[in-house]
This record gives sequence, structure tokens and C-alpha cells, in this order.
Amino acid sequence: MGGTTEPRAVTTRTEAPPAAGAAADLPYRALLLAALLPAALLLATAVRLPWAGDLGMHAAVVERLRADLPHPGHPLVDADVPSPYYSPWMVLLALLAAASGASAPAVLHLAALVGLVALGTGVRAFVRTLTGRRAAVPLALLCVLFLYGTRLFAWSGMPGLTSLALTVAYPSTLALGLALHLWALVRRAVAGRWGMVRFLWLGLLFALVLLVHQFTGAVAALGVVSVLLGARPLSSRAVWIRVGAAVALAGAVLAGWPYYPFTALFGADGLEAIHRPLHQHLVPKFWLVTLGIVALGARWWRDRRDPLVLLFALGAAVFAAGGLSGHWSWGRILPAVLLPAQLALAVEAVEAVERAGRAGRGRAAGRVFAGATAVALVTGAWTQAGAVAYVLPDRAARFVRAHVPSIAPWPSFAWAGERVPAGETVMTDDYYALRMLPAYGPYTVAPAYPDVFLPDERERRAVTRRYYAPSATRAQRLGALREYGARWVLQKDGGPGLPPDDPALRRAARGPGGLMLLEVER
Repeated sequence: MGGTTEPRAVTTRTEAPPAAGAAADLPYRALLLAALLPAALLLATAVRLPWAGDLGMHAAVVERLRADLPHPGHPLVDADVPSPYYSPWMVLLALLAAASGASAPAVLHLAALVGLVALGTGVRAFVRTLTGRRAAVPLALLCVLFLYGTRLFAWSGMPGLTSLALTVAYPSTLALGLALHLWALVRRAVAGRWGMVRFLWLGLLFALVLLVHQFTGAVAALGVVSVLLGARPLSSRAVWIRVGAAVALAGAVLAGWPYYPFTALFGADGLEAIHRPLHQHLVPKFWLVTLGIVALGARWWRDRRDPLVLLFALGAAVFAAGGLSGHWSWGRILPAVLLPAQLALAVEAVEAVERAGRAGRGRAAGRVFAGATAVALVTGAWTQAGAVAYVLPDRAARFVRAHVPSIAPWPSFAWAGERVPAGETVMTDDYYALRMLPAYGPYTVAPAYPDVFLPDERERRAVTRRYYAPSATRAQRLGALREYGARWVLQKDGGPGLPPDDPALRRAARGPGGLMLLEVER
């Protein structure tokens, strides 16, 4: 008979039954070896650190903090405004960069290594509260890396192999690892009846996750709620009082953070359009996760308040509400949908393998489920096999990309960024330059991303459009350069904008793809 189980003794995991030594170790050793392969690849990407996406933004954040720790201003444009990118983690990285003399991009290698360790140990810590079967840990890592779909997908905060290879240095990777540790600690706190002081430490950790990456903080919050509601027996009144105190402390830390007003992020406009892709092509991007949903169904049948089931339900509800209401940014809650399915599959598949190894009822079903899990992981791994190109020499990487789908890293802008003095402003409308030049110290006229704290964002974008408008006159273009103090122009040779031989400009450098860096005569 299925249904909700009776309240049981306080525990944080189910211990594995005794098994024969060598036979019991075989699945664990095989899974550990399989998990070490992508782990080694990710360590190599932390060393190589392929440039793509928001990496330039995070390097710019370190650069601004290193230049002026108390008042860094906007990371991308020359404006004295707060920014949610200034987190405790980025402050620490900036201090390390200042003390060591390392460049901002260089310290992001350290950020990548720390983020990987946090994520890997976080998965282990949380899975160990769900089961005592040690083979579940490497299998969980494989599920988190490979169990998605057959359409490549990379986004900050999404821990698939390709996504991690490109975002491993982002604060979202560290925040997700800390969130997993937080969930594990909350489960242990409730089971072990921790005192007030230790709960307050959990409140500080929760605040840290929220400050390091706000979207991942929302995922962490749903996870904490799921763990508390899924505790057996139900948490006592004393536990809820301690939880309330921890949340109050977290709120006080957020309110006192000096770099930006945290509450101003609630209801922020301008973030929806860039997040719409999160709600598109869901089936090809995530159809392999359906096997994890089957595992969640099995857990729900045994326990209606299973924390993984609750987390999946809460995450799916928020994601669906965002899609139906046009709040596309709510799609950043996706890890709260994917992780519980992936982790549930790991735990249930290990149990299925054990059932398949024993005679009796459930043996055939266990073999089928374990086999389906293996096929899903191999399919996901093949889909993301192109990630190996990030650590190969250029010629070998081009060969891999010619035969396996992959997301190519972006071209370097060191040729331009190293010629523009830090703190000077560049006029450009190049997609990649807007996102990478600030990593070297310069500003751009228009920001690469929407920003709730930048009051003249629309004006900056309008000035940039005016400069590059084909119908603009020379006087209008010169006026656009003066409006935000642009001392440099980066544009394509022969493209819109002032011609390179204009008396107001001086050729400074030529880059790939016909791009030119021009200095505005003073």
C-alpha cells in the first residue's frame, strides 16, 4: 500500500543495509571513476577559464572594488550608483587582487576553484542527509552534470557540465554550493535539535547566499522551507522560534549591507526580456529530467512530505507562475526544479541497483530503472561532450566543435582593453565588447545589462544608438561622444559611426573581425 508514512524517529538519512564487501564496492567504485572524469574536466576549465557570458562583468566588479573599495560605483559605466554585484565574495576577491597584485581576470581562476569545491562538497553533504548509500554521491554528481536534455543549455546558476564550464567562476556557482550546504545543515539542525546560537549561524549563511547571488538565494529559500516542512516528526515550536530568529538575523545582515539596498531588488523592472529564453524549448532542453520526476513520484508515494518532492513542487509552481504571468525572470528558480529531480534519481537508482542484485520481488524493475538511468546519463553526457573543447588546444578544439555541438567561447578583447586606460569611457555597440571591455578597466557609454540602480540607462542606450545611426550627422555623433565623456570608440571598419580618418579620431589598434579602436582627440 502507498501513501504517507507514519512519523518515524528523527533521522537525516537512511542507512544502507549490509552487503558483501567487494560486490558492494563495485557500483561505488565505477560511479566514482565516472564522476572523476567530468570533475577533472571542470578543474581544467577553472585553469583555462573560457571567456563567455558574464565573465567580463564579474571581472569588472573585482576591478572597480580594487580601485575604490568604499565607493566602486557602477561596474560597467562611469556612474556613482550602487550595484547588486558587490557581494561579500567579490569584496574578498578584490582584496586578494589588491594584496597580490593579480589582475581581476586572474583572481577569477581562484573563484572558479572555490566554486567547484563548494558545489561538489555541497552535493555530497546534502545527499548524505538523504541516504547512507555512498554510491549515491558520485551518481548524484553525474545526474547534476548530465541529466538535462539533448539541446545545449548554459545559464548562470545552472550546474550542467557545459553551463558550469562557462560559468564556473561566477558567484552563482559558489552560491549554489553554499545553498546545498545550507540545506544539509538545516536537516541536521532539525534532527539534532540544535540550539539558538547554531541556528543563528545558519541565518548568517543564508544571508551570505542571498548576497552572493540573489537568484540562487531564492532557490536556497525554497529549499530551506522544503526541509523544514519535510522534517519528521514535524518541527517543534522551539525549532520554529529558532528558525524565526535566524531569518531575522539574515534580514538584519541584508539591511545593513553597505553596497546596495537589498529590498530595492523586489519588483525590479527591466529583467524580464533577457530571461525569456529560460521558458523556451523546455522539452528538448530538459526531457531527460522526466526520469528524475519518476523517482520523485516513488518518493512521494512513500512520503507525502518528502523534502525533495516539496522542493520540486514549490520550484515548479514559481516557474510556471512566472511563465504564465510574463515574469520571465522567475525562471531563475529552475535549479529548484532540476536539482530535486536529479538528486532523487541518484538516490532511487542506487537503491534500484541494490534491488537488482538481490533475488526476489522488485529485481526486474530495479534492473530496468538502473538501466534507464545509465542510458539517460550517457545521452546527456554525449549531448555535452563538446565541453571538452574548452580545455583543448585551439586546433583540437576547432575539430571537436566541427563534429560535436558546443557553445563557442567569445573572442578576446585584450587587444583593445589593454590600450584604454582604466576609468576612461569607450563608445561601442558591439555585443561582445560591451560585455568584455570593462573587465580590463575601461567603462562603456551604455551598460551591457539592464540595471535597476542606473537611472539614466535608457538615455545611455539612446545616445549610443544616436552615434551609430546611419542618418546621424557628424555634429550629432560628436555630441554623443561628449555627452558621456567618451574618449575612445570601438567600431567596425566601414560600419556606422565617424569614419576612422575623421579629424576628431586617431587610429589606436585594429582587432579581429574588422574591429577598430579609435582614440578621440582631446
